[in-house]
Amino acid sequence: MFATVENRTVTRQIGTVPTDAAVAAIRADGRSGRPRRWIGLGLLVSAQFVVMLDTSIVNVALPAIQSDLGLSSTGITWVVNAYILAFGGLLLLSGRAADIFGRRRMFVAGSALFTVGTLVAAFAANQGLLVAGRVVQGAGAAALSPAAMSLLLLTYPGQRRARAMSVWGAASALGGATGVMAGGLLVGTFGWSSVFFVTVPVSVAAIGAARYVLPRGAHGPSRRFDWYGAIAITGAVIALVHGALGVGELGVTSPTVLASFAVSAALIVVFITVEGRVADPLVPLGLFGSRTMSTGVALAVLGGAARASTFVLVALYLQQGLGMSPRQAGLAMVPTSLIGFVVSLALLPRILRALGAPRALVLGLVILAAGHLWLACAPRGDGYVVAVLPGLLLVAVGVALSFTPTTMVIASVASETHAGLASGLAGSATQVGGALGIATFTAIGISMGGSATGQLAASGFSAAFTAAAVLSLGTAALGSTIVRRQR
Repeated sequence: MFATVENRTVTRQIGTVPTDAAVAAIRADGRSGRPRRWIGLGLLVSAQFVVMLDTSIVNVALPAIQSDLGLSSTGITWVVNAYILAFGGLLLLSGRAADIFGRRRMFVAGSALFTVGTLVAAFAANQGLLVAGRVVQGAGAAALSPAAMSLLLLTYPGQRRARAMSVWGAASALGGATGVMAGGLLVGTFGWSSVFFVTVPVSVAAIGAARYVLPRGAHGPSRRFDWYGAIAITGAVIALVHGALGVGELGVTSPTVLASFAVSAALIVVFITVEGRVADPLVPLGLFGSRTMSTGVALAVLGGAARASTFVLVALYLQQGLGMSPRQAGLAMVPTSLIGFVVSLALLPRILRALGAPRALVLGLVILAAGHLWLACAPRGDGYVVAVLPGLLLVAVGVALSFTPTTMVIASVASETHAGLASGLAGSATQVGGALGIATFTAIGISMGGSATGQLAASGFSAAFTAAAVLSLGTAALGSTIVRRQR
């Protein structure tokens, strides 16, 4: 009831009609047959599977890439950061473009662009080509992900949405697990290029199948695209993520980091000014007249920080604290992905039906905090099984129960003609939060217990995990304000 009332309020503020011809066409196509609908769901979640697979499988291959191409530590960092910057920076723009130009069109275009970037990276003979390929991959993923998410939200309304979103979350976990397990085997057998080639068949199949199994819909009404707003917000997000990524290497007081944050702040001011003046803004500011929308975006940023930082810190702890090799550390993370897959597919739909998305995300964040505290306080001498695995399992459950419901909270108060924008907002906020969280908690760990080489001591890991737990609980408290407003 609350979401419906707020949705109508936001609709009046931004002058849109929730069920326009495009949405009606999507719904009609979505009802065209149960087999086609489930095949379509499989195609949509395959996009998220590929995005998560690519992220984890490339991380496993980084040492081999560095050795083969002779990259410096800065160069290998940019193999990761180039993708993050392009993906996070373009999500919001791509989500809005999907609403205007057609969601299936953006899905196909994103799949094609991702495939091109993947092939460029696979055949790269030097750092420049590899980083360029990663940028194109990130741009393709940014076009692909919100288009797929918005199609899923519109095609599966009501009770079916919980099941569809659970499958989406399970695909994320499965993609991460598959990447970790397959990455080491592929690199050791066929070389690092093989980790890029493995996603190409899935992307090509998605391009071919989209025309037949995804709802055609229609592009939005003819309108001028808000290029100035698009440039401003894209630049702001890229500058913000760039600054956050530089904190760990350069320090928070570095002129480069401070300049990035200053540029981001200035561009956000420019963006707000532009959006308040143009007739057809990229992001209608009236959306944020909904307290649930503004709170949901804050939850995505803060929750993204708590979730993303955990896995980075654990990967560091396994290697620096327990002395595992990179391959051993990757295998030690597999239970996290597997339990996340099971919880997303089997438990999350029931919790969503019983509690609703806001309560589910609060529960997930509390469990996530419990996992952080276990990792912070468990005796270091007890090894992986006692000191790490229980915490990892709690973290996996917490991530599964909080990630997807956060997106659902944001989508619940956006009109259906802005489904792509809502998806882009959720994704972009999560990416920004992840970058900020990794930078912040790593810096806390180094300040409380770091060596001259930048490695964390036991006290540093404890401080970082404790800070992450505090953030998780604070984010849960923020989420509870939505629960109270819905009573």
